[in-house]
Amino acid sequence: MIEREIQKLIENQSGKGKAIVILGARQTGKTTLLKKMFYGKENVLWLNCDEPEVRSSLENVSSSRLRSIIGDNKIVVIDEAQRIEDIGLKLKLITDEIKEVQIVATGSSSFELANKLNEPLTGRKREYKIFPLSFAEMSAHNGLINEIGLLNHRLVFGCYPEVVSCAGSEKEILEELINSYLYKDLLIWGKLKKADTIIKLLQALAFQIGSEVSYSELGNLIGSDKQTVEKYIGLLENCFVIFRLGAFSRNLRKEIAKSKKIYFYDVGIRNALINNFASLELRQDKGALWENYIISERIKYTNYNSIKVNRYFWRTYDQQEIDYIEEADGKLSAYEFKWISKAKNKIPDIFIKEYDVVEAKIISKDNFEEFICDGTWRI
Repeated sequence: MIEREIQKLIENQSGKGKAIVILGARQTGKTTLLKKMFYGKENVLWLNCDEPEVRSSLENVSSSRLRSIIGDNKIVVIDEAQRIEDIGLKLKLITDEIKEVQIVATGSSSFELANKLNEPLTGRKREYKIFPLSFAEMSAHNGLINEIGLLNHRLVFGCYPEVVSCAGSEKEILEELINSYLYKDLLIWGKLKKADTIIKLLQALAFQIGSEVSYSELGNLIGSDKQTVEKYIGLLENCFVIFRLGAFSRNLRKEIAKSKKIYFYDVGIRNALINNFASLELRQDKGALWENYIISERIKYTNYNSIKVNRYFWRTYDQQEIDYIEEADGKLSAYEFKWISKAKNKIPDIFIKEYDVVEAKIISKDNFEEFICDGTWRI
């Protein structure tokens, strides 16, 4: 069993009177983690909301009905909670009226679960995200040196738990993921009749990682309009398939202000979408894969360590650019990502002179560990 960093956050929050909500894409390990923590233990009620009878039992319930369902249990796990109508109100009833019970709810689509949680559970929940396995988690499991040795492999096949644990079957598992799970919540909650347009859009995005995207151009590529593209990108982001970086712009006249870059939470999913599992040394896109991998790993690191930052990229009309910018407490850090450490590159002087930059650094395969890992691994 690979230890998940989020487990410490859940354990530290448990018993403090607030619902614990865990969001993440399907097949990233939510259920496996909670089964490890709670399944089969005394005074734990497990409700799998993918089961119709569980959904039926939680319809139109009062606080007294919830008490009878919960009984003497002290922990209630509600798996795939977004499938329950008015789940936020029901979690609020338990949190307010049955205070001795710890609620742990999971969801694989933030747009559905979060929309039904935010208002009813304001001030009553702690929300966490779980991602495909992180470099830090894999270093703790395999040892740092071994995991660095697997870096080329990770850039091709990614870090979904089943992909990592079933060596030799990576292609088949990734194909199953994109065919059976990637669009499941979109088809259910996005009310999409078929996945064809979404697949075309994802493939188009897969070829453009690290580049600025135009919703109009994407619409032309997939035979749709700009508004539909924007809607689908929002749905994909809320299902934790992709994420967006906006352009940073404050003072300089030549800064681009309204552009977007789109990346995948897992590069294995990206490669599966374009059916390209060529080894890294044969690829023309290794620079883009490296950029995507490092940014997604940084997101995992900051989330699991409760570091609050705003994320951007930066570019000017005269082609000066920075891959990734973090803003924390009003201060900026700027990073360029280069697979080859000897590549000639630096953070533009104009950016450093104009803004309060606390760190400016080139991140390569020779120094990346400190950027995405806190160092608590085993050698």
